[in-house]
Amino acid sequence: MPTMPALFLSHGAPPLVDNQVWVAQLRQLAAGLPRPEAILMASAHWESAPLMLGATETVPLVYDFGGFAQRYYETRYPAPGAPELADRVEKLMPDTETVARTDRGLDHGAYVPLTVMYPDADIPVLQMSLPSLEPDALLGLGRRLAPLREEGVLIVGSGFTTHGLPFLRDWSEDAAAPGWSREFDAWAAETLARGAVDELADFRRRAPGMPYAHPTIEHFAPMFLTLGASGNPEQSPDQSIEGYWMGLSKRSFQAV
Repeated sequence: MPTMPALFLSHGAPPLVDNQVWVAQLRQLAAGLPRPEAILMASAHWESAPLMLGATETVPLVYDFGGFAQRYYETRYPAPGAPELADRVEKLMPDTETVARTDRGLDHGAYVPLTVMYPDADIPVLQMSLPSLEPDALLGLGRRLAPLREEGVLIVGSGFTTHGLPFLRDWSEDAAAPGWSREFDAWAAETLARGAVDELADFRRRAPGMPYAHPTIEHFAPMFLTLGASGNPEQSPDQSIEGYWMGLSKRSFQAV
């Protein structure tokens, strides 16, 4: 069984599925991976402590957005549940850490990219909450989850490399990226390439474009779970997707 990489995906809003360039990039990324035995998703849209594990059987999706066309609320992604993966996640946590289960379905940070990458919905998917937004805590959590990669589990941190929605002035998909988005994205690309995890973790103080690029930090935080799960966060990841959507950086990478 091949060891899976860990992914950080900029997940986009529901209209991502209509963007031909982004769809092609995500499909190419998935096509270059071994087929996962299961997928463990951590999305920016689920913060909860203690650590929560989503439905271990197929349940309705969570349409956690507003103002979009009705067809986006009719999306279905009936992936099999992953109770065995939930068991494994629990066993990898220290005895001092509480893990709880819920019947919450996949939110759009989880299912939107999966509908493109694995459209047949035939791979078991488990979503977990982000129990903290602090980089060091998420790096540690990712390290505990890293052994799952050797069991064929694809670990995905799903967020957005820039997410300054309050500061967008042009909401068209091909909008020019604001200066704060370009500056933060260039810094993130260069810092990732150097494997400078300590600098990345200090992004609120070091990164240009702050706080506009991330007025709240939940969309950058999943990156640290991915880096921790890679087993070698100081190694430069493969930044396989770059560019902008609505002026926001969709930079995504796989780490091995």
